Amino acid sequence: MAATPAAEPPHPDADRPPVDHPDADRPEVDRPEGDRLELVEVLAALGHPVRLEIVRRLASGAEAFCGEVVPDLPRSSVTHHLKTLYESGVITRRPAGRRLYLALRREDLELRFPGLLALVLG
Repeated sequence: MAATPAAEPPHPDADRPPVDHPDADRPEVDRPEGDRLELVEVLAALGHPVRLEIVRRLASGAEAFCGEVVPDLPRSSVTHHLKTLYESGVITRRPAGRRLYLALRREDLELRFPGLLALVLG
């Protein structure tokens, strides 16, 4: 009699519903406080066309669901760009259920680097 192979256990995430945002389960990384924002890091974050477009879409000042402001890109690219903007201190992230809300840190950026956003956003 031949032995039947053991069934593989299901993947731990197999029964979880998909999430609407790339950072749903990712722990928050400390972002710099307003007085600790570094110009080099902010400029590097704003120096990529995709990230600049995200910031332009957030420029109204209102918090927005990431699906509304992030261009149609692969999930890994979205995660990378949002992480870069967040860790440089350009945006805030607020998870709410399965959604991730983003906001531009306009006041902090303006206090630390007066006029920078006006120059960058045109």
